[in-house]
Amino acid sequence: MIMTPNIDSETVHQKVREGYGKIAGSGGSCCGPSPTCCGSTPVASEDLAKHIGYTSEELAALPEGANMGLSCGNPNALAALQPGEVVLDLGAGGGFDVFIAGKKVGAAGWAIGVDMTAEMLAKARKNITTYRERTGLDNVEFRLGEIEHLPVADNSVDAVISNCVINLSPDKPQVWWEIARVLKPGGRVAVSDLALLKPLPSAVVESVEALVGCVAGAVLVSETERMAQEAGLGDIVLKAKSAYIDGMVDWQDPLYQKIIAHLPGGMKPSDYVTSLEITARKPTATTAAKLPL
Repeated sequence: MIMTPNIDSETVHQKVREGYGKIAGSGGSCCGPSPTCCGSTPVASEDLAKHIGYTSEELAALPEGANMGLSCGNPNALAALQPGEVVLDLGAGGGFDVFIAGKKVGAAGWAIGVDMTAEMLAKARKNITTYRERTGLDNVEFRLGEIEHLPVADNSVDAVISNCVINLSPDKPQVWWEIARVLKPGGRVAVSDLALLKPLPSAVVESVEALVGCVAGAVLVSETERMAQEAGLGDIVLKAKSAYIDGMVDWQDPLYQKIIAHLPGGMKPSDYVTSLEITARKPTATTAAKLPL
């Protein structure tokens, strides 16, 4: 189990719930004046989304408030969703990626969002009405649950997406096992997450505030690949997008000022942290039989 030092699993979950509950309720940061735990400002949320690949058309169709600037990549684009598919979003927040995915899979498809924060879930469910009015679609739902214990049946989804959430989990290997469990054989993973290029100073890692801010919970790129492999996934491709970090973070946010204070002189968080695109696939019975023992 990969866990933040000196902090038990349930404490991590509680701190994350509290932090993101504040964001959902007020539109403010859990740690400072900026709007998100990842540091973007309200004005910058749309610019950030465009910077990481979301189109103006996709953003314009979203219910108000669904884009809270919590993204660190574009898993919807990575997933290449097709009409009629079932897609699952881990840590759905206000529904940002679920609503975009719903349009991609269309009336014959289904988009499911899972989140453990009740306030986020309420916000997402409230947004469904606007989504239906703007798209004419009734193909999204949101479920309360932890990503380590997904309220989703085995072998039931075509694609799993997630945007800047797995880094928050205190048990990341279990998340990857759950992803593999719910995917249909041949199903695929498309995740954007934060990962480490090198270990963070211990003072940053031990900060719960930094964990909620998406930084201290990140693990090395190589660890992410190992966890996906051990969960039984194949065709794993990892692509670092370090430039995203400088674009997504307001370095004046009090959280990041505290992080910077604990870094060696002249270093900044993007020297340690990268946005990581992760794609993988669950083997079919045929391909699994060909894998080496």
